[in-house]
Amino acid sequence: MFDDIAKERVDGKKPRKEGLTYTIDRLQGLDRDNFAIIAPFIDVVEISGALSMLMTEPVLEKKINFYHGFDIRVSTGSTISELMIMDKSFDKFVKEASKIGFDIIEVGENSIEFNIEQKKKITETILSKELDYHLKIGKKDPRHQLSVDKTLSEIEEATKVGPKKIILEANEGINVGTYDEKGLVKWNFIAVLTAKYPPNTFIFDAPLDSQQSALIAEFGSRVNLAEIRIESVASTESQRRGFLPKASFGVSYLHKDPEGGPAAKFIYFIVKTRHPVEQGEIIRITRLPRRTVQSAIEELKEQGLIIEKTSLDDARKRVYHPVQSSWL
Repeated sequence: MFDDIAKERVDGKKPRKEGLTYTIDRLQGLDRDNFAIIAPFIDVVEISGALSMLMTEPVLEKKINFYHGFDIRVSTGSTISELMIMDKSFDKFVKEASKIGFDIIEVGENSIEFNIEQKKKITETILSKELDYHLKIGKKDPRHQLSVDKTLSEIEEATKVGPKKIILEANEGINVGTYDEKGLVKWNFIAVLTAKYPPNTFIFDAPLDSQQSALIAEFGSRVNLAEIRIESVASTESQRRGFLPKASFGVSYLHKDPEGGPAAKFIYFIVKTRHPVEQGEIIRITRLPRRTVQSAIEELKEQGLIIEKTSLDDARKRVYHPVQSSWL
């Protein structure tokens, strides 16, 4: 009825490379007729947490076949992958996942950490069964979050292993990863990541409607989103096509100015106006103690407002630049 009004979008048909929508199966009831309406907008369904371990094999296989019938790929969650790795049962798990019909194995480092060689071995095990894989960056616990620098380091290591996309952890969307304690997008944090990697490198966990709206408003229909609730799929697709869902009216862009004490704000001003600037030069200009300067620099890096780089004149020195982004 409205085909001539509704806008098409890039990568409108599956299999898509951009504008991906990942949703979660939490054992919610699904009506086949209604699900058929939104199925074209869903690329991957993740079987949440360790639910696949609680179902019998025939039930799990039936559930996976249901999604395959709608041309939707099915992924394990990272939680079960970590459990299997810690239990030294990962090889068996991958074999069984392939047999049952999973398409993707998701691997994270929420409870354990792997070096590059371990990651390569894990991905080789997955590929040996002709399965795809996703690496997830970040921690679920708000008390143990990765710094901007650590996140970049993890992303760089992940790209060496070669996944097509990297998922950014957000758990429930509050005070985790790219979201603050109110669930607002930390644009400064994202600016640091996308200053080095194009946005289509990432699949952003976005459990809250307002987060989905903000990310689509910023990046457009091509942004990749995960942790979308079934009931939010239609709203997400609507905004990809230019319609504004209710959540978009509450979108709020986060702090553009540095937070913290006077020292951090003063040093941010110095970096913005004199970049690239070395730490010793900042100390000389501000006449602040070295420890104060170092603490303020770390604080600004945590907020994603400045980036540390090696000096082109002297590889032993580090210089600081402000994040160059239209968001700031």
